[in-house]
Amino acid sequence: MKFIFDHVAQVVPNIAEAVAWYQEHIGATVLYQDMSWAFMEAGGARLAFVVKDQHPNHLAWRVSGEELEALAAKYGKEIKIHRDNTRSFYLEAPGGTHIEIIHWPEITS
Repeated sequence: MKFIFDHVAQVVPNIAEAVAWYQEHIGATVLYQDMSWAFMEAGGARLAFVVKDQHPNHLAWRVSGEELEALAAKYGKEIKIHRDNTRSFYLEAPGGTHIEIIHWPEITS
C-alpha cells in the first residue's frame, strides 16, 4: 500500500473567519470554500476547515481507488462519497485521533 499524506482538517466555529485568518497570516490560497467547508493550501500543506458535526478533526492519507476499496473491506468500513467527488472512510487511531483514508479520482497516486 502506498499512503501519501493529503491534509489536516480542523473543526472551526466560522469557516469564513478561519479562511481570512490563514490568508492574512500564513498566505494560504483557497482551493474551495462554502459555508460549511473550506480547503486551502499553504507552503505545500493542505488544510481543511469544517464545522462541528460534519467531520471530526483529522489527518488524511491518500491512496489509490483500489487500495481504498481493499482497506475499507479489511476494516469493515463504508466508503462515503463527498461533494468534491472524493471517496473516503475514517479510522480511529490510538489516543482518539481520527484518520481519513481518501481517494481523489483525478489524482492517480
